[in-house]
Amino acid sequence: MMQVNHKSLPRISLVDPCCARGYDVPDLENGGLGGTEATVLRVARALRSNFEVELYQNGRSDAYRSPAGHLLPLSHAYQRLNSTAIVVINRWKMALKLRKLNSDTPIFLWLHVYPGRHNRKMGAALKEAGVTVICVSKTHARSLTAFLGSSNLPQVTAIYNPLDDYLRPDDTPRDPNRLLFASSPHKGLAEVFEQFSALRDTLPDLKLAVADPGYLNWETGPVPEGVTFLGSLSHAALVRQMRGSLCLFYPQTSFAETFGLVMAEANAVGTPVLVHAGLGANDEIVPDANQRIDGHDPAQIMSRIEAWQRATPRMNANPAFRLSSIAHAWTNLLCGAAQPQTHLQQSVA
Repeated sequence: MMQVNHKSLPRISLVDPCCARGYDVPDLENGGLGGTEATVLRVARALRSNFEVELYQNGRSDAYRSPAGHLLPLSHAYQRLNSTAIVVINRWKMALKLRKLNSDTPIFLWLHVYPGRHNRKMGAALKEAGVTVICVSKTHARSLTAFLGSSNLPQVTAIYNPLDDYLRPDDTPRDPNRLLFASSPHKGLAEVFEQFSALRDTLPDLKLAVADPGYLNWETGPVPEGVTFLGSLSHAALVRQMRGSLCLFYPQTSFAETFGLVMAEANAVGTPVLVHAGLGANDEIVPDANQRIDGHDPAQIMSRIEAWQRATPRMNANPAFRLSSIAHAWTNLLCGAAQPQTHLQQSVA
């Protein structure tokens, strides 16, 4: 168990230049948060036992003390920060700006996305600036390494996005005709509608519930019969939807996840996930081959749904995704950055 000298905790600055508005711990339950913001809050809150945490947010106008740390407007980050380490979320150019202001502070780029081709020069710039990149899966890290090339490669590591430790299967009965899509519509919902419509030609009692966090409008084409829109749900309400559904229905073939938090959460509460094999981090986050199919093949999708209707498999969380494990990985990383100033001491409970 980690014992802390609270007299002088190392300070960690998290900088989120991408969010549209400020967000805080209550938003985890209220709904409307994307997976990145939810992950930032969970990690920040978990780190507070060992670090003083500052979280600078785009769209925030006030400073506020929160269970996730000291929440501050992004504009306050444009100065020399008296921090042991700085972690910038997604924007590599922001990491370079902060390097100019903080020449001797360890800086990390916490990357949650696959960079586009116009960002290819980021590798050489980050390498020269001494910025380490934290990816959210091993698949993500391998993809980034291949994208940047060996000659322009900064230090790259991977830490998974966290699952809450309390997520476990329970005895909620599952509706064998209820499928669930629980992502922003830009993550392949138009294709999911087509796949669902094809299933319904043979299985007319099927229903598809769509839980949309609501942070992005996206054209998805005609809505098939049997679809219900749930809107933006609290996290607890979303978990209840997962527990009562036959599966998380996500066999789309176009949007590559760097992690796929909702897939990991569904498995954690016992719900199977139907995903397209080989796409993004799907094979890593959903390693059970029974949950992976060729999303281009309607017959495979039909076969798996019918098999699960006869006997739904019982899934479990990957322990490597648990918040307790992820907090330990972050603490080890940041303690290394904090040396020799850190006052953290290891002891065995």
